[in-house]
Amino acid sequence: MRAVIQRVSEASCKVDGSITGQIGIGFMILLGVEDADTDEDLQWLAQKITGLRVFGDENGLMNKALADIGGDILLISQFTLFAATKKGNRPSFLRAAKPDKAIPMYEQMIKTLETITGKKIATGIFGADMKVSLVNDGPVTITIDTKVRE
Repeated sequence: MRAVIQRVSEASCKVDGSITGQIGIGFMILLGVEDADTDEDLQWLAQKITGLRVFGDENGLMNKALADIGGDILLISQFTLFAATKKGNRPSFLRAAKPDKAIPMYEQMIKTLETITGKKIATGIFGADMKVSLVNDGPVTITIDTKVRE
């Protein structure tokens, strides 16, 4: 799995002009699933995301996690995170999981994050043409790949 995590002061997702998910302060996360991903990858990533200490403390240092600031999550499925661009100019998405694997993994990530945070996770709609808006706070953007756990 790959995740692009952006610390935001607000974020929303629209499909066909209707808001499907909206948050204030928290994380807007783009999540990509590949065929090789397992439940272990999912659990590890969910713990890593919720434990990230990237919110400012009273001294302005990044010492607080999502729970410490009462933040929310907007989770968006994003197969293009597995774009291969080595050859030519048209990306290949062969490593991205097909919907029969990716949808259950995405849905499980929602449930897992809800369990860890105790809060409802805002979402887009898997496979839809989504319009995502956000105000990146900082900006702070972090990428995590479960196959590179260094």
